[in-house]
Amino acid sequence: MNARELMELCPVVPVVVLEDARHAVPLARALVAGGLPAIELTLRTPAALEAIERIAAEVPDAVVGAGTVTTPGQVRDAAGAGARFLVSPGCTGPLREAMTGSGLPFLPGVATASEALALLEHGITAMKFFPAEAAGGAAYLRALGGPLPQVTFCPTGGITPESAAGYLALPNVGCVGGSWLTPPGLVRAGDWDRIEDLARKAAALRS
Repeated sequence: MNARELMELCPVVPVVVLEDARHAVPLARALVAGGLPAIELTLRTPAALEAIERIAAEVPDAVVGAGTVTTPGQVRDAAGAGARFLVSPGCTGPLREAMTGSGLPFLPGVATASEALALLEHGITAMKFFPAEAAGGAAYLRALGGPLPQVTFCPTGGITPESAAGYLALPNVGCVGGSWLTPPGLVRAGDWDRIEDLARKAAALRS
């Protein structure tokens, strides 16, 4: 699987922050049942790596990745935990080299045309656009499509169920990242049926 194939797995990639790794497996099963197999577990909590390990071991239909990857060390840790893809909020030279060296598909974060050009110089054409809404939203991505038609983006950051369709309609958007699919209250309550329903509605955005 390469980065563009990753984007084709589902129109919305759930962006998940977990405080308790025990929630990882039932949450992943609910998302997969709803039609969203690609799951980005952000490395923002101490539970993240264990959550990735549990999903990788117990939910074979899930394609679990690590998000908020900011250092080469996190690249190694995520790969060791079983992550199948990597997502970063931005990209430095050392981080890019580490992600490339991991052999995993990755979506490096950009917010400007110059940052996208810097990655294009290294043959990278699939990128995360972050923070999407704060950095100019769908209108900005539409404008980038003219001079940079070879780049496909996964916009993430501030996207809602209402705005997602507008992004997905753009020819240079492969998928979007969404945190609305796993509200902390529903996760803490173990309301997996509700999360599955949210996932099913998000999966239908591409139908």
